[in-house]
Amino acid sequence: MRLCCCPTVDAAALYYRPLRRQNTVGLPPATGRMASRCSSAALQAAVDAIGRANAMLIAAGAGMGVDSGLPDFRGPQGFWRAYPALERLGLRFQDTSNPRLFHEDPELVWGFFIHRYQLYRKTRPHAGFQMLKEWADRKTQGAFVFTSNVDGQFQEAGFDPMAIVECHGSLFHLQCTLPCSQSSIWPAGDALNDVVVDSKTMRVSEDVLPRCPSCQRLARPNVLMFGDHAWRSDIVDAQVSRFYKWQRSCRDDPDLQMVILEIGAGTAVPTVRLECDAVLSRTNYSSGHYQRRCHLIRINPNDNRDTGRDVTCIELPCFEALQQIQALLS
Repeated sequence: MRLCCCPTVDAAALYYRPLRRQNTVGLPPATGRMASRCSSAALQAAVDAIGRANAMLIAAGAGMGVDSGLPDFRGPQGFWRAYPALERLGLRFQDTSNPRLFHEDPELVWGFFIHRYQLYRKTRPHAGFQMLKEWADRKTQGAFVFTSNVDGQFQEAGFDPMAIVECHGSLFHLQCTLPCSQSSIWPAGDALNDVVVDSKTMRVSEDVLPRCPSCQRLARPNVLMFGDHAWRSDIVDAQVSRFYKWQRSCRDDPDLQMVILEIGAGTAVPTVRLECDAVLSRTNYSSGHYQRRCHLIRINPNDNRDTGRDVTCIELPCFEALQQIQALLS
């Protein structure tokens, strides 16, 4: 898979565009009215869809981690609340999560990423992850996770790593900044655990900067950044291949009833939302005409909109919505 290039659009939002276009050509848009907000009707529609499903796709954005105590970087103010040192420098998230900074100020950008790495390592997934896993484990056609988060929370919660797509990569893997021809992707390991980050400046010492084991150039996290043309997608490519194989297996089942739980996925970088819409269309129009075999539950306190007859929107924080659904399922 090659990354699309566009100087005015975030590369992360473009990564899956060829896949979406390829798989949704000719599929008519769903129409109709959806259940919305946190009404009892919307919650009951979600419960019914989960209850009748024999396959589940869990699709998560940054909002899923907020209830675990992780920042979501929603807008400049949200980012600067988490990183006041970067506010003083006038750096936004898209300025800091940028491969250019590894050449211009490696001690600063690695301070930012090491701080995040250490935060993710010590953060325990909230109880909503376990609720999702219990629901997913009951599905006879299995379940898959598609997430734009790079925090490893689903693996930490016990989800099968072979059934997870981390579409923007993972902070727990590194790659060469070049990348050189000999290097690949390697685990970050424990080397970053004890690195001291100066909280006032968000910097680390030059001597602790990770290096490529093949060429000794500076390493970087294996995550898709803004304006990123050097990201190695090998791991994600393999994850996506398994994901589409699972989808094909599901669609081959004449009795398929799939539920998509889209949780905390925003519109600023819409990779997760667009993939959910694509899976919904591919599944309900897989035979060339409409069959209601898939339902999308969109959980987000913001950015909810009418998107079709097979969509239920619940405008609640993620954990609160999952709690209410769990109570009704019980």
